[in-house]
Amino acid sequence: MKNRREFLIALLAAGAGLAACGSAERPPSVPVSTPRGDIQPDAPTAVAPAEGAPRPVARGEMSPALVAANNRFGLKLFANLRDADAAGNVFISPASVAIALAMTHNGAGGETQQAMARALELNGLSLDEVNQSYAALLQTLATADPKVTLSIANSLWGRQDVAFRQDFLARVRLFYAAEVSALDFSDPATVDAINAWVNEKTNRKISRILDRISDDAILFLINAIYFKGAWVKAFDPQVTREQPFILLDGSRKQVPMMSRSGTFHYLRGEDFQAVSLPFGAPDAESRFSMVVFLPDESSSLDALTARLTAEQWATWMGQFGPSEGFLAMPRYTLEYEAGLNNALSALGMSVAFDPQRADFSPMVDLRPENVFISNVMHKTFIEVNEEGAEAAAVTSVEMGVTSAREEPERFTMIVERPFLVAIRDDHSGALLFIGAIVAP
Repeated sequence: MKNRREFLIALLAAGAGLAACGSAERPPSVPVSTPRGDIQPDAPTAVAPAEGAPRPVARGEMSPALVAANNRFGLKLFANLRDADAAGNVFISPASVAIALAMTHNGAGGETQQAMARALELNGLSLDEVNQSYAALLQTLATADPKVTLSIANSLWGRQDVAFRQDFLARVRLFYAAEVSALDFSDPATVDAINAWVNEKTNRKISRILDRISDDAILFLINAIYFKGAWVKAFDPQVTREQPFILLDGSRKQVPMMSRSGTFHYLRGEDFQAVSLPFGAPDAESRFSMVVFLPDESSSLDALTARLTAEQWATWMGQFGPSEGFLAMPRYTLEYEAGLNNALSALGMSVAFDPQRADFSPMVDLRPENVFISNVMHKTFIEVNEEGAEAAAVTSVEMGVTSAREEPERFTMIVERPFLVAIRDDHSGALLFIGAIVAP
């Protein structure tokens, strides 16, 4: 094992240096079908709030409590999905799921609203505080770093013959900048229109979120996130080499392994190593980073993720420090998708999926029929290469109706076995993406 490792280090370390950083691109505009019906189309200018209605807070008033709540929710959701598929890659966007469900939360009432608040870890925050904090968070992230592309878009797609409550629509427009459209759900072109919006907002990385619209569907609440950033210090593609990656069953898969030496933000944990790789311009303060956790050979990815609570995550994030070392990690591209009904029910919001008990009366009144969440679908994409990383996520909520530390010694970190990866906003601490990569 020692000889093989020394050979791998020598092979990968040869010629490591900087590569040109790719520039971030803005997604092109794609036309979406003209809205019709009871949901009014968005005006070119912002919708003014009704007299006495809460207004968005300034960007500086973003609530750390909301960011902490989102991270707690996201890590619990990630753990649940990992438990359900421990042998496969799992890559999610906690931010995307939380935002889509926060918009839905505005239309929930009674026991359903309370259950959603508990599942989303929003206890102690009023609906108005949640909405204002999201407005501030979205404003902050939209202008966070000119060297990194980060776009977050929200939309509501309603059945044109359903009259949704105007105060509900006003809140999601005002606080979440949601585009609102009313379309004929019986027209096959509606599926194409929604998928075209998803394709545009993810810069063509996720082309579809819907295959069809069921007869009972009345509304889709959709969030899309797109991220693209170049490493502050790139990997040299000329020193990337095909090397074995050890899979969960002990077999090996050849992968392109990038490598470089230098000073890293590094953490040596009790049974793992971790690096934080910043995105952005070399001469500017970095706002976003990718964190890679590699369990020790004597440990495992399961053991690491079993300890992954929001409190432990925050502790680890505060323990990184500069250290000289050598890093090798795979270049990879993967896509992931999952239905979230079971996972969200396990987190405590099963009542929202119950056709008989769900209460979404603040969203729409269709009595004697009842409205409930019929499906939550999540899709993600990530590509990591020598220049940087590109990631995207879409979450669709379908509403249905019934009828200070010591300096470490120089390290060597070869990511040649299943590992944990995350993309975060280092200023607010917001967790944008997190994944368990078992087969890059």
